[in-house]
Amino acid sequence: MTAIPTAARARGLTTAQWLLALLGLNALWVTDILIMDGGLSDNLLTVVGRATGLYGALVLVFQLFLIARVPWLERGLGMDQMTRWHRWTGFWVLWLLLAHVVFITLGYAASDGSPVLGELGTLVFDTDDVLKATVAMILLVGVAVTSARAARRRMRYETWHFVHLYAYLAVILGFLHQVTTGRDFIGSPIATAYWWTLYSLALAAILVARVLLPLWRNARHQLRVQRVVAESPTVVSVHVTGRRLGELPARAGQFFLWRFLTKDRWWEAHPYSLSAMPDGRSLRITVQALGDGSAWMRTIRPGTRVFAEGPYGSFTSSRRGRRGALLIGGGVGITPVRALLEELRGDVVAVYRANQWEDTVLATELRDLAQHTGAQLHMVVGPVDANLLSAAHLVSLVPDVRERDVFVCGPPGMTDAVLSTLRALDVPAAQCHAERFAFAA
Repeated sequence: MTAIPTAARARGLTTAQWLLALLGLNALWVTDILIMDGGLSDNLLTVVGRATGLYGALVLVFQLFLIARVPWLERGLGMDQMTRWHRWTGFWVLWLLLAHVVFITLGYAASDGSPVLGELGTLVFDTDDVLKATVAMILLVGVAVTSARAARRRMRYETWHFVHLYAYLAVILGFLHQVTTGRDFIGSPIATAYWWTLYSLALAAILVARVLLPLWRNARHQLRVQRVVAESPTVVSVHVTGRRLGELPARAGQFFLWRFLTKDRWWEAHPYSLSAMPDGRSLRITVQALGDGSAWMRTIRPGTRVFAEGPYGSFTSSRRGRRGALLIGGGVGITPVRALLEELRGDVVAVYRANQWEDTVLATELRDLAQHTGAQLHMVVGPVDANLLSAAHLVSLVPDVRERDVFVCGPPGMTDAVLSTLRALDVPAAQCHAERFAFAA
């Protein structure tokens, strides 16, 4: 019987509440800085402009901590919650900073008695540091536009990821603007020390978690492709080996950002989940080798060096708090579910949703694992409009679904539909653990 860690869920809730409380305390401190610097003596438009600029900078720093993916923070929040927070804080940064631009311009124009467009032109073109901020604002707008769901559906992951790298340049340019012309940044030694400390901590977190730690792990483990196996005409598995893999803190259900260091693909980072439980000797990913994004993976040669960033994600057995577990996977989202099925013991039910039998991935392995572990396996195959995995259908497959922890992974549409079904069945939210196969990385 698998031990059930009941503290895992409490840790996640505590982490979220702690982060929100910390953000609230910093917002109060930023407001205090504004007041201490005499900010309320300006006209109302300028006060609003200064306040939105400060709050925008604060949320931007919070965003940097989310980008860093500090391991303990990711374990506490979970990948899906971090992704949602990252998305919404990004849009809050954009709206707050746009409001800053608008209200500061209006406020200065009202104070000077000058036309609004003339005031805007003076701020942008006659002040170098404001010009830097303008470039930063344009970059942030570009990042936000490509983050909209309609835009993301039309973009390759590599393109989306490359555009998002410009956010770092926007942060640097915005910071240079803040520390040279922002009254609330340079108005007092306390304010200056506060903002420098805040930005330093955020950038240090990114440097350590996203640069130094991956470099150290890859130097230590020396990952290489061991072999490439065709699972079907459209699916391949890539087996990766290396040194001391038993010391790599990877778990079933997690994913890495993979770079295969070939001459023409070394710069591409691909977010793929482990499709087998790590055994200390090798790691395996299973990929739909279709289109420009991944079809080339069929041609990877054994011995190719691999650079992997991670592991990421909290879609693991550590989230289990009930004796019974239900695993639901769809499409290639079955890969982390297959890895979890290999690890979990006890009362486990697995459901695999596919539109047609030709779309199923690792089906033979799933059947063998279910037989070996004593788990129940349901292959649910049919078109999208077949009303499969509806509330009635899911209860017919798993009558005690309300008593189980439910792990769901698949395309965003399928995942959202299953989570909606679980809510309709009154499955407690704390028992529902989801990871969407999208641009979570």
